[in-house]
Amino acid sequence: MNTNTQVIRVAAAQAASVLYDRERTLDKAVALIEEAAGKGAELVGFSESFLPGYPYYIWMGEPAWYQPLFKEWFLNGVEVPSRATDVLCDAARANNIDIVMGINERDGKSCYNTLLFINRQGRLLGKHRKIMPTHAERTQWGLGGGGDNIRTYDFERYRLSGLLCWEHSMDLMRHAVMAEGPQIHVGAWVGGMAIPPWWDLFDTLADLCCRYHAHVGDCFVLNVHGTLDQAGYDKLCQTEYQADRLRLGGGLSSIIAPGGKLLAGPVKDDEKILYADLDFGTIADWAHLHDGVGHYSRPDLLSLMVNRDEYRVTRPMVGMGPRSPAPLHRRRFESDSRSPDVRIQDMIKPWALLET
Repeated sequence: MNTNTQVIRVAAAQAASVLYDRERTLDKAVALIEEAAGKGAELVGFSESFLPGYPYYIWMGEPAWYQPLFKEWFLNGVEVPSRATDVLCDAARANNIDIVMGINERDGKSCYNTLLFINRQGRLLGKHRKIMPTHAERTQWGLGGGGDNIRTYDFERYRLSGLLCWEHSMDLMRHAVMAEGPQIHVGAWVGGMAIPPWWDLFDTLADLCCRYHAHVGDCFVLNVHGTLDQAGYDKLCQTEYQADRLRLGGGLSSIIAPGGKLLAGPVKDDEKILYADLDFGTIADWAHLHDGVGHYSRPDLLSLMVNRDEYRVTRPMVGMGPRSPAPLHRRRFESDSRSPDVRIQDMIKPWALLET
């Protein structure tokens, strides 16, 4: 009996951005991509908003204080497509490696918390915008797009999905992604333990979310966090009050097998690339026990509706012109030969439409 299965070497890059310098952070990203590929990785995942860095300042003071930081962050955002995305695609192709990259996407005068999916041929397969920025993040990022934003991507050797940070606490969102059958999932997170509201909680919650996703989704998970270095800390902490509102480090990255077992890490605070060899036969080990979107589900009792329409700022109005057909219920009423009183009484009955 042939039980040989595919093995994929992957990398999770826990690294600090050069806040908020797109070009220098892009150079650092390319160096990390080259390092991961040099160690045999076929896939490398990065943290939330790695390029050009997470807006930590939103947790540290009022908007009037951080306006200059916002302006710098905004102007260093990444347009899609742009020279920055071309550089990432070139790096993927030159190093024969797939990339999942967290960016601050700038689209017009709005920003979005976005993941890019780039294959080893250097093709940008698509992007995912975080559908609900968390708490104070809503002062920086708009809501992610429509249902076309929820999908799994076919890479050369596997299927892959990705979500951003607190999206892993949205069970319907996770179920919609898992229903498309990814073998690998990238969970991209900020270095949350650097931020005061999450001290002593973030690492535990992020670890629970990603290990649970690996179990319920029967997939491998790259749990990739950002981290804050001394240069970033010094840039953000301009007063004693702010120095007390932030910590160095903050990351807790790992690579997780189906079922929740840790394959690599966690690495806490420090900048480091984690590596693991993913044996897809492990997915089959769990298949006879569980399939949360297959034989271990009951869609006849519990089902999920997903709006797959593309998000648009404007859309044409339909059915408002003078030649628009009358609504179905009105056409039925007008073509009915019964007296008006009888028609009205019958329409009140819950079965009236079925009878007509």
